[in-house]
Parts: sequence; structure tokens; C-alpha cells
Amino acid sequence: MRKLIVAAMTSLDGVMQAPGGPREDTSGGFAHGGWIWPYAGGGEAMGGVFSRPFALVLGRRTYDIFAGYWPQVPSDAPHGNIADAFNGATKHVATHHPGTLAWQNSHALGPDVVAAVRGLKRGDGPDLVTQGSTDLLHQLLATDLVDELRLLVYPVLLGRGKRLFDDGTRASAFRLEESKTSATGVLITRYLRDGEVRTGTPGGD
Repeated sequence: MRKLIVAAMTSLDGVMQAPGGPREDTSGGFAHGGWIWPYAGGGEAMGGVFSRPFALVLGRRTYDIFAGYWPQVPSDAPHGNIADAFNGATKHVATHHPGTLAWQNSHALGPDVVAAVRGLKRGDGPDLVTQGSTDLLHQLLATDLVDELRLLVYPVLLGRGKRLFDDGTRASAFRLEESKTSATGVLITRYLRDGEVRTGTPGGD
């Protein structure tokens, strides 16, 4: 069975909107696009999740941003290895317009994206990895489909913007499997699903 890995870059207050540039996503009046770059160069890309075969699961907005960028990045450029991996990977996309998916190896998830991802997990192939795609992530985090969180937490407060977790997130426990800090202060973490939320009292009763 394939794993579903949520790979995300967030601020200390959980915002993940427009990490890559000022014009990436200005919806809601977001004015801090490109907030990761002052801390760049200090850590492994997404904790190494792209160092082995993977398939991408993307929302339509993130897909369009990626499709307009990664195919233009040559292999010998900085991040060229990531470009090659993204261009070659299978892309599963939440979209109402499946006929407009022009990036190579792209496929529509279908009208019920949760059921589609559940079906993909039961099939053969490499692990499924999300990037960006806040609205899609909220649907996936409301289910029991997420097996692993790979979070890069940046030392900045953004105050407002699209957040990784919303009120619909399913209550669930995760175990910290790995954690390290980059030279620029980015916390690189890996959490594995660890059953249901456990509660207790100070006296252990």
C-alpha cells in the first residue's frame, strides 16, 4: 500500500501561502509572498522526500504554478534535479477541467478527490506526495488518509494567510521520527501517523 505524505513549508503560525514569490498567490490580500528565501540554502529539500521515486498529488492552483515554472528549469540550473524529478513524476490533480492538464504525466483525480486518493493508495507505485494545494490538503486532512508529515517550519510569523491545518482537520496522533535544524534556523521534521489521540490527567488516572 502506498503512503500519502504531506510535504509543506510553513511559518511558525502555520501559514503556507505563497512561499515562492510575491506574485505566487496574493488572494486575500496576502503581501508576504516569497517569505522562504531569506532562509534558503540551509536545509535539504523537504527533508529528502524527493530523493526517491514519488508521485505528486496537487490542487489545481498549485499545479498551474508548477506547470508554468518547472518545465522551464534546465537540468544544470540550481534545483535542476528537483525540476527533473517533478517533470518526470506522475501528477494527480484535483481539477474540474481535466482536458487542460498539459504538463507531462498529468491525470485528473476525478470528482471525488478523497475517494480517488484512497484508491491510489491501494494501488501500486511510489508514495504519493502533496505540495502546496491548501484546499486539497484540508480535504485530505479531514480524513484518515495522511500517513506522514514532512514539515519545514520557518522562523517567521506571517499573521494571516492560508494555513496548513483548519478546523476540519481530523484529530489524530503523530510520532516525531526525525528532526533537525538548518543553518538558517529552519526546523526540518518528519512525523509518522501514530493512531488516535491519547489523553490523560496529571495523576495518570
